[in-house]
Amino acid sequence: MQIPEKASLLRILIGEDDQADGRPLYEAIVLKAREAHLAGATVLRGPLGFGRSSVLHTAKMLRLSQDLPMVIEIIDTEEKIQAFLPALTRLTQSCLITLEKVTVLRYGADDSGIIPDDGD
Repeated sequence: MQIPEKASLLRILIGEDDQADGRPLYEAIVLKAREAHLAGATVLRGPLGFGRSSVLHTAKMLRLSQDLPMVIEIIDTEEKIQAFLPALTRLTQSCLITLEKVTVLRYGADDSGIIPDDGD
């Protein structure tokens, strides 16, 4: 799969304990993105954070109930990301979603391991 140099990055910030369809929300989102044939998705677990409620969520060892922040990043063309948004909206209730334009320097690997120089 090829994605153009100019793409979009969809970022979803949720809590680790958030659920959808009987599974962790981050898992449901990634599976839905894969089902939509988006170029890629990554889930990142944050050791510390707070959101709209200002409740601090931390990974300190003494806390058993953590509900740590989770970030899901999905990248593809703007058109495919826009087409995915209705499915994402159906899955999510309380979260932060951002969308930004990005420049893709590499997608996958080539033999040289060097980012091509366009002569600029």
